[in-house]
Amino acid sequence: MLQKKIKELLEDLSSHRISVEEAMEKLRLLPFEQLEEICIDHHRALRKGFPEVVFGEGKSPDQIVKIMERMAEFGENVLVTRVDKKKAMAVLKRVPRATYHPSARALTLRLHEIEDRGRGEILVIAAGTSDLPVAEEAALTATMMGNAVGKLYDVGVSGLHRLLGHQERIYRANVLIVVAGMEGALPSVVGGLVARPVIAVPTSVGYGASFRGLAALLAMLNSCAPNVAVVNIDNGFGAGYIASLINRKEEG
Repeated sequence: MLQKKIKELLEDLSSHRISVEEAMEKLRLLPFEQLEEICIDHHRALRKGFPEVVFGEGKSPDQIVKIMERMAEFGENVLVTRVDKKKAMAVLKRVPRATYHPSARALTLRLHEIEDRGRGEILVIAAGTSDLPVAEEAALTATMMGNAVGKLYDVGVSGLHRLLGHQERIYRANVLIVVAGMEGALPSVVGGLVARPVIAVPTSVGYGASFRGLAALLAMLNSCAPNVAVVNIDNGFGAGYIASLINRKEEG
């Protein structure tokens, strides 16, 4: 944040030259902070309801540490996605308060309690155990965004009875995230069972003709269940984020 602009804004507010609503609107538009090659959007939470999430893949441990430490100075909870174990260990040496979630391949830094912001449960369903990294990324994202999150794993269509054995739990969910590779059939099956939004996540799991998730992606995009929406291949974060927006309580 630019201290001079903040100071001027607070002076205008205290002198009644602007209203509280006008001050809030100006805060939404304040610029990002530049740290060498890194730009941190400290006002993302004000504009969008959740702080900036860091995509860890392609970033060095040093870059991740800089971002986490600076965001922490602003009192923000931090989520870093796509972090392998080697990189995570390097970060944890310098940010020991952080936690690594190997199943989700993500780092979190919780500086304050996460506010309950969900209207109901988000249920994450994974077709197979190989889909777990993507499913766990979705679950962790939704949890960090203040939702109650349930998990139902290894219930793919090759053993449909495993899914049908949990129908009551599926019906209770407010939003469902369904993760599947191979032929990508599971989201259509779940979408046909419920009257709730289903966020489908294709994964790159499968043999040659799966084309690293393209077959599952196309199958999900062509779902005949009209309550199914699709995110990109392996994009558990995107699914968790969208599900959280759908599930969010009304403010005020």
